[in-house]
Amino acid sequence: MDRGRSNAGAAASEPRAGEREFAISRVLCAPRELVWKAWTDPGDMARWWGPKAFTNPVCEMDVRPGGLFHYGMRSPDGHEMWGRFGYREILAPERLVFVISFSDEKGGVTRHPMSATWPLEVLNVLSLSEHGDKTTLTLRGVPVNATEAERKTFEAGHASMQQGFKGTLDQLAEYLKQS
Repeated sequence: MDRGRSNAGAAASEPRAGEREFAISRVLCAPRELVWKAWTDPGDMARWWGPKAFTNPVCEMDVRPGGLFHYGMRSPDGHEMWGRFGYREILAPERLVFVISFSDEKGGVTRHPMSATWPLEVLNVLSLSEHGDKTTLTLRGVPVNATEAERKTFEAGHASMQQGFKGTLDQLAEYLKQS
């Protein structure tokens, strides 16, 4: 894992003027190094990433600028969904900048399976700040290379994203308690 900083994509890590970003924060009862490992180790990530009761039978990770996290999730009824993070910036253990997309089994970028106007790419900035034995996690996201319709769909989806990420971060909190 590259612990250096890359400026690849740094100019695109902030929202455009007037653009509403998605943001969620959580205080986790774990040291920052442990939270960082949960986000950067494929074995850890496979245990908590995604909706409750889903499994991650495929979880391949190359955490470096230009690297990729490619995952395949399986629902309890056997439905599969694929996704990927394209890493742009790594500043361990403080910050990850990545573009998240839906994907196919081979890692190619695809459309959201239920929305033709969901952005193909969403730039995410994950920040971790340590406060004693706790870590504040903040995740911010904005669409990149998106049409106006995709931007509007993304903004309209903020409430749903809050709910989805809340569930995922609940799973992370539970996982960290066991670690």
